[in-house]
Amino acid sequence: MRKSNIMGYMIEGIKAVAFDIDGTLYADWRLFIRLPAYFFKNFRFFLRFNAVRKQMHRTAPLADFFEYQARLLAEKLHCSAEEAKTKITDICYEGLKPYFTKIKTYPDVYGTIFAIKNAGFKVALLSDFPPEQKGRVWGIRSLCDVCIGSEESGALKPSIYPFGILARKLGVKESEILYVGNSIKYDVRGANNAGLKSAYLMKGLRALFNIPLKEADVSFRNYKQLRKILLDK
Repeated sequence: MRKSNIMGYMIEGIKAVAFDIDGTLYADWRLFIRLPAYFFKNFRFFLRFNAVRKQMHRTAPLADFFEYQARLLAEKLHCSAEEAKTKITDICYEGLKPYFTKIKTYPDVYGTIFAIKNAGFKVALLSDFPPEQKGRVWGIRSLCDVCIGSEESGALKPSIYPFGILARKLGVKESEILYVGNSIKYDVRGANNAGLKSAYLMKGLRALFNIPLKEADVSFRNYKQLRKILLDK
């Protein structure tokens, strides 16, 4: 059992640390500043795809997530489900890939995750979009025991199902996983509801004035601080 008691936090029984990707490993704005031309070129698609994703966040687990997602988008785009599925792949999953190649992560992300792995924790990535969209995920993918997109479970966060599949693939109990994310609704509450412990990356005024999120087991402002909390070094 590993215990850490930094800044008043007590983390016990953690065997694995899992990370969200978008907005957690890198700042969202680093992606957004690269997208205006691409976004406006595909404005109609993204407007409707975002509406579909909002609905999918509230949908129960599906036997074929991608088929249902395509059917919902097809209704909005007035095209066939196959055409919608092709657009999702070409414009979103594959089309966004090149924009991640020059994005930088938050400082100390790789070093912190490497230290966590080296300390004996299992490491994982769980994202609402396919991790392979980010290639090697800035070198982090090679450190991971498990790397999955929540879509594979048939449901997006905050559903408990992606977290349950994560635990099963890691071979540990849900209560033995610390899930690190930047979204209160999807990452913190989703993890907590599934029985995981949660770590919240504080931003804005909360980070500036160091105001921990009460719902999270851990709140941190940067990855050096997260390493200190988990490893006491």
